[in-house]
Amino acid sequence: MISAPEIDPALPVLIAGPTASGKSALALELAARHNGVIINADALQVYACWRVLTARPGPDDEAAAPHMLYGHVPCDRSYSVGAWLRDVAPLIHAKDGRLPIIVGGTGLYFTALVSGLAEIPEIPDYIRTLAQDLIDSHGIQALLDELHRDDPQTWERIDRNNPVRIQRAWEVLRATGRGLAAWQDDTPPPLLPLSQTNALVIEAPRDWLNARISRRFRAMVEQGALEECRANIRGWDPARPSARAIGAAELIDHLRGNCTLEQAIERAEIATRQYAKRQRSWFRARMKGWQRISAA
Repeated sequence: MISAPEIDPALPVLIAGPTASGKSALALELAARHNGVIINADALQVYACWRVLTARPGPDDEAAAPHMLYGHVPCDRSYSVGAWLRDVAPLIHAKDGRLPIIVGGTGLYFTALVSGLAEIPEIPDYIRTLAQDLIDSHGIQALLDELHRDDPQTWERIDRNNPVRIQRAWEVLRATGRGLAAWQDDTPPPLLPLSQTNALVIEAPRDWLNARISRRFRAMVEQGALEECRANIRGWDPARPSARAIGAAELIDHLRGNCTLEQAIERAEIATRQYAKRQRSWFRARMKGWQRISAA
């Protein structure tokens, strides 16, 4: 278990870290010590249909401290970082005497919170459909090539190894006629400046974390992840944001008879390790002013 650092109890706490690194346990310890309320900053734990598969806090955790913004979004809806900022704002500024403890692994949520978010108009559904059709027919590289040609400023700035970020940049350009980088350069002031927080980021050694990822996913299967996927297989749409829950596609593939359970588990573990690697890269690049905490 991570040793909780000393914090300024007058300032909100931010806890970022890769998946399976022990963020939730640290948040609970700080909540118990400082009369805290735990607020979700994970883009997949917001969905109502995934509790086991996204490692959402369980009933015992919820009984130990108030938890907010977990499982409050239906699985058939999109949920943007802008929507999260709107939902989190009143919780941060509540005058109830509780210390806000914002915890999660979605780096974009934290960056938007402490650096501001560009006020980009909502992307029309037909633009999202065009993007998905292009990916299905020519792969994500087709979107990246168009960005390189039509919006080199954004192409240079975004994470070109992240398909979600690539698709988002392409959609913004096609929907607004203006590049994502240009929108970002006009970003308004942040909701919660970094200097007014206790900003903590967990650093986890790769081998230590990979072993935890493997143990945790197998525990998830034993605790009901397969049954959770079975309950969501009707109407399953891999294009929905909620379908990005790691392990969902793999376990549903097994339920449809396309692979063994062991093959599904192995693929999900690989996908989780790859996701954790992307998280660590984001935290290194975007969270240089945060206090580092060792997980092992």
